[in-house]
Amino acid sequence: MGMDSLIGGTIWDEYSQKVTDLMNNPKNMGEITEEQAKEMGAQLIVADFGAESCGDAVRLYWAVDPKTDKILESKFKSFGCGTAIASSDTMAELCKGKSVDEAVKITNIDVEKAMRDEPDTPAVPPQKMHCSVMAYDVIKKAAAQYKGVDMESFEEEIIVCECARVSLSTLKEVIRLNDLTTVEQITDYTKAGAFCKSCIKPGGHEEKDIYLVDLLEEYEKEKMAKAADASASGSDASFREMTIVQKIKAVDKVVDDNIRQMLVMDGGDMEILDIKENGENIDIYIRYLGACSGCASSSTGTLFAIENILKEKLDPSIRVLPI
Repeated sequence: MGMDSLIGGTIWDEYSQKVTDLMNNPKNMGEITEEQAKEMGAQLIVADFGAESCGDAVRLYWAVDPKTDKILESKFKSFGCGTAIASSDTMAELCKGKSVDEAVKITNIDVEKAMRDEPDTPAVPPQKMHCSVMAYDVIKKAAAQYKGVDMESFEEEIIVCECARVSLSTLKEVIRLNDLTTVEQITDYTKAGAFCKSCIKPGGHEEKDIYLVDLLEEYEKEKMAKAADASASGSDASFREMTIVQKIKAVDKVVDDNIRQMLVMDGGDMEILDIKENGENIDIYIRYLGACSGCASSSTGTLFAIENILKEKLDPSIRVLPI
């Protein structure tokens, strides 16, 4: 089997037709000279950016109207793979007609989506997503030169996953709120780690300051510390701060340890349906099963006993409501 047929049957199929067309026939490749910029009454901006991980580099040319900050013309030169050329060409096209402030808002996701043939089909294979990141970064470099500021000033948050543009604060919040424990779960919720995978753990094609595995380890340590503090102080105030999944697990454990055997001996059982905060109260909705569902004491003595045990073990503001 020849190399052409191998590529044609596998790797090449992962690139959109738009990408392959732009690889061979970029529309915006070239340069803008000082003379050309002056003829347009524009200021010439030339910005360079390179990706150390793969050796690719891109040079972006802007002709900017200093009166309106509008980008009148945009061209590029790229030193690298075909995907870098296609991404840079798309990036240059997206800049045209926009103000500098509008151009800065163009992300690598915008570049990649603009190269798609179908809205839901990625334009490039995951390992090539970094090429669109490079296009995004050179825009910031050009804007920083025009405004006379550091390019870091355009980055409001620490970005952990460059490919999907997912910030550190977003990842921490999603992990905590949903009690995530695996990288796969993080990817499902945020798309972080879905593309080049460098952000997952050390050893990828780009070195990172923070990895997804670090965030999971940090969250696990936080949970263990909270549990230890609650145990040492004898206080279960942390129950209110738990996620809904953690609360249900905690209630189930108390029920298993202190209540369920009593119910099963009488031919019944119970299940947790939902837990909601209602002002100062934490309402736990339960359903009786088996003999308990028709028992006269299920809404009086048994309910009182269940509620008291949960208040003692977890939180004094708990109310148990049978449905």
